[in-house]
Amino acid sequence: MKETLQADFNHQLLDKHIHARIRFAALAYLQAVEKASFVEIRDCIKATDGNLSVHMRKLEAAGYISCDKGFQSRKPHTIYKVTAKGRSAFLTYRENVGSFLDPIYRLQSA
Repeated sequence: MKETLQADFNHQLLDKHIHARIRFAALAYLQAVEKASFVEIRDCIKATDGNLSVHMRKLEAAGYISCDKGFQSRKPHTIYKVTAKGRSAFLTYRENVGSFLDPIYRLQSA
């Protein structure tokens, strides 16, 4: 007999600003460090310059990260930090993803 799932699999629970792979990886990395340069993030998450810059702008537009642009030895140097809104959104996202996965884990362990 099929077990009735007591879970909400509503896709709208997943934050569209975080759910893209590069945005998720960048935001997760920024959760673990106080701040990071564009190059650090790019190298850590294995993204291309163009792809990462587009995704970082989307996170910034959502208010999830802040960006400080400057120059170092005449080269552009960009530093990113997670905002309080970004930390909160990431924690909510993590909880919501967990709510999708928990019923699956329960069924597999039964």
